[in-house]
Amino acid sequence: MSLTDPNAPVRPADQPARLDALEAAVRARSALVPVVGIVLGSGLGGLADDLDEAVAIPFAELPGWPAASAPGHVGRLLLGRLAGVPTVMLQGRLHIYEGNDAGLIVQPTLLFGRLGATIVVLTNAAGGVNPAFGPGTLMVIADHLNLTGRTPLNGPNADAIGPRFPDLTDAWDPDLRARLHAAGRAEDVSLEEGIYAGLLGPQYETPAEVRMLRGLGADAVGMSTVLECIAARWAGLRVCGVSLVTNLGAGYSGQPLTHEEVLASGAEAGPRLARVIHRFVADLASA
Repeated sequence: MSLTDPNAPVRPADQPARLDALEAAVRARSALVPVVGIVLGSGLGGLADDLDEAVAIPFAELPGWPAASAPGHVGRLLLGRLAGVPTVMLQGRLHIYEGNDAGLIVQPTLLFGRLGATIVVLTNAAGGVNPAFGPGTLMVIADHLNLTGRTPLNGPNADAIGPRFPDLTDAWDPDLRARLHAAGRAEDVSLEEGIYAGLLGPQYETPAEVRMLRGLGADAVGMSTVLECIAARWAGLRVCGVSLVTNLGAGYSGQPLTHEEVLASGAEAGPRLARVIHRFVADLASA
């Protein structure tokens, strides 16, 4: 097994050795032990500017990680303090549609836990499947539909990380969701709650697929997040998350969908989400 080949399949049993190499690379740059890990999705990387005493490591400088290629994803791991709380952040993420293995795209989340974090906050840009959730809606993720056809847990298990058959009943931690809503109220930022559907991408959904997703109970749809949640729960980490609805789903507006629209909505609503996450993290210190 190669620890540095980003094109190699990564089975669960391969993760401990890869995480050893990643941890050593990070510890050569920073000794900070984070309490919380945050993944910043498309157009939401501005929260990284609030990180004090930040140490930034480009993805390509970490063993086995490729540079990020998705627009709106800077592609850096950062360690520092957010609201005084030791924090590790992923400014951008890796996706399956970039050609990455499912086991690779969850390594950042697993690395959060290896570095010391016990709580993971996942954010993303998403399309609105619930017609009541227009562009700019911030949706706390209550549950997910994994429609990628992939899992990061396929192959021989690493019992040292987590069980062969992890339970996902409360994959999206109820207490952390309540804390996100409390942070929203404190910042006077409206938060909805709903179900996120994860698909492969990179193409956007057809109107028929949007109708199907709504019939399945989805409120928002995107191309990330679900596999990261699965891996985090496998490793015993607590998970919460927020989707920024950047556009109405195909067929609702009568207009074609573009990634430029996603980034523009992120620029508008990103600061509101940043305030909520900042308050959420600050409140962890007083919990």
